[in-house]
Amino acid sequence: MADLTHMEKKELLALARNTIKKYLTGGERADPPLDKPVFLEKRGVFVTLHRNGELRGCIGYPLPYKPLGEAVVDNAIAAASEDPRFPAVSSAELGELDIEISVLTVPQKVAGPDQVQVGRDGIIISKGFQRGLLLPQVPVEQGWDLEQYISYGCRKAGLAPDEWERGVQIEVFQAAVFGEKEMGEEP
Repeated sequence: MADLTHMEKKELLALARNTIKKYLTGGERADPPLDKPVFLEKRGVFVTLHRNGELRGCIGYPLPYKPLGEAVVDNAIAAASEDPRFPAVSSAELGELDIEISVLTVPQKVAGPDQVQVGRDGIIISKGFQRGLLLPQVPVEQGWDLEQYISYGCRKAGLAPDEWERGVQIEVFQAAVFGEKEMGEEP
């Protein structure tokens, strides 16, 4: 799995913004770039939208289902129009959005919560058919300790917050996280 260069990160952010703009103004999809091998690698990816510092949408693929460029296009549209927690983004909001992309490693099972490092690891908590994912930046942004992080992961899976004490499957992954704000990109 190749690391992304600064320029590739900027191109992916521009692709996400262009995708959302094309979709909101005409219902069209942007074409992902095919000129760089890294954009053709299958990768897990999430696209997160913030407006005025508040979450506005976040959708992604936890596993490497599709090539990176195509996954960014899919999830940019989904974050803007399909996150069930929010109404669809309007074209009037486009200039107020800050776009962030998280490119994930493949999740790995761990024996228990003590093997999760807050700030490094994203988590997937599952039990039976219930499953919840939290990106690695979430506990840092929220100021959570490890127990709070695992408890919120359980809640995200639709489980009791303390279900991890009775046994859940925990998978961890890492992510390259980059956004327009820290990359100096203006909407």
